[in-house]
Amino acid sequence: MSQPLLTADFAREFPELAVRWQAETPPAPRLLVLNEPLANELGLDAQWLRGPEGIGLLTGTTIPDGASPVAQAYAGHQFGNYVPVLGDGRALLLGEVTDTQGRHRDLSLKGSGRTSFARGGDGLAVVGPMLREYLISEAMHALGIPTTRSLSVVATGREVQREAVLPGAVLARVAASHLRVGSFQLVAQQARATGDLGLLRRLADHAIARHHPDAAQAENPYIALFAAVAEAQASLVAQWMLVGFVHGVMNTDNTTISGETIDYGPCAFMEAYDPATVFSSIDHAGRYAYGNQPLVMQWNLARFAETLLPLFDDDEDKALSVAVEILEGFMPRYHGFWSAGMLAKFGLSKSMEAAGLIDQASALLSENAVDFTSFFCALSAAGRGDVGGVLAGNIFDDWLTRWRALGPDVDAMDRVNPLYIPRNHLVEQALTAAMRGDLVPVGKLLDVVSEPFRKRDGLQEYAAPAPPEFRGYRTFCGT
Repeated sequence: MSQPLLTADFAREFPELAVRWQAETPPAPRLLVLNEPLANELGLDAQWLRGPEGIGLLTGTTIPDGASPVAQAYAGHQFGNYVPVLGDGRALLLGEVTDTQGRHRDLSLKGSGRTSFARGGDGLAVVGPMLREYLISEAMHALGIPTTRSLSVVATGREVQREAVLPGAVLARVAASHLRVGSFQLVAQQARATGDLGLLRRLADHAIARHHPDAAQAENPYIALFAAVAEAQASLVAQWMLVGFVHGVMNTDNTTISGETIDYGPCAFMEAYDPATVFSSIDHAGRYAYGNQPLVMQWNLARFAETLLPLFDDDEDKALSVAVEILEGFMPRYHGFWSAGMLAKFGLSKSMEAAGLIDQASALLSENAVDFTSFFCALSAAGRGDVGGVLAGNIFDDWLTRWRALGPDVDAMDRVNPLYIPRNHLVEQALTAAMRGDLVPVGKLLDVVSEPFRKRDGLQEYAAPAPPEFRGYRTFCGT
């Protein structure tokens, strides 16, 4: 196979937001894992990717004709504090590829070396965090949750200094695009300084064409763009909440315009149900706790609205009124998505009785620190007459009687309640083994979470909660 066709659309259309850059050459690159189904979806030859030229592409040292690798510029609020210039400190957008379904998708690298946005960092990544992103992003994809995806992880042969000296790696990531709220924040910041809305309008038009084309038909396409992004993010966060996913670093530069989940740094899955669950070692105040995620997303969207106000209306008051109206609709839309998802998880139809039962179950889960994923697996079994697992004992007896009286659809529950998620202790065990050079546990875990709804024999340990000694689990961003 010849080199794949990559275009440099973003680099060409937005030179103001792109710094041409070259990845650092890894001393001894070695492919650790390749996502062959994704490669096929992108029209890439997996066998070629495994060869020297392919590994060169996956590390940024082989640049196909037509590509122009760039570090993207953006701003963002990090833990509520505005940083006027962030940008890709250790990432490169290699270019865009058209997949087999005709969709335009970004191919980018993470951990390919310092760029002009590195802000004192080394621009590198290590094997463990890159495999974490690979594992969890693919698990999210299998769960049906919009997400960036991982094409490969390549060990670089370079030692990287973190808390200790660790083996380096580069992740190849595929996204609908890497446009984020922070992209608009940087452009709006420049527009306020110059009074020129040209770049802001161009970026908004690009976002509409790339992600929300129906907005182009609206009376004001920019208002429609904001409404579409709010809708996509309301749906996305509801899906996170329904599987117990905690993103961990919901900064505005990690909030996509496409509605995909991006950046799997300190993420993890909640086990014992608790809205205050936090895993990130740097989230001391719990800003990004599990239960705060919908409100944080609304806050992030308010920051997005601020960037678009000049495009909403020349009258500032009218523009603000439009933005507030859409923002006020966010939580009802989120609750609509979440409520529909919860009804499906409990196998119930919409009713006051069902809503009351769901609220009561949530309270019982929280009061008794019940494992969130295991509860729904046990509930399906209870619907078939087998009460056991986390439902054993008498905590749920009265509740189960009322639930059965509503005639739950147990088969429908099986289609939405995963048996297998990336359990935190299993992820850590797999990553620890991988850091020692043993990739078998990573491969096994990836195989399990790639089919989260199909029960398979011999996988009981993958469905079981973490042992008690694993409590207090903390994650790190990997930089």
